[in-house]
Amino acid sequence: MAKALSKSQLAAEIATKTGLTKKAGAEILEHIATLAYKHAKNTFTLPGIGKLVLVNRKARVGRNPATGATIQIPAKKVVKFRVAKAAKDAILGAR
Repeated sequence: MAKALSKSQLAAEIATKTGLTKKAGAEILEHIATLAYKHAKNTFTLPGIGKLVLVNRKARVGRNPATGATIQIPAKKVVKFRVAKAAKDAILGAR
């Protein structure tokens, strides 16, 4: 399996495609990340890739695997990423 692209490799790809410098490409990535963190509470969408959504998880009963004792797991908020249909089709191939 191939390695994931690093931040500097992504910045270099953006720079070569747009004719910008690598530093400008890295700044674009930083700005997108900052926007995602800021707006994830209201759903942040990257068109064609997916969206970040904030989901409320209910409280539930869990089990300690070491002792078998039941424990109460409190309700909490979690961030989920939902992959866009266009991304699924591009990666997996259209069905």
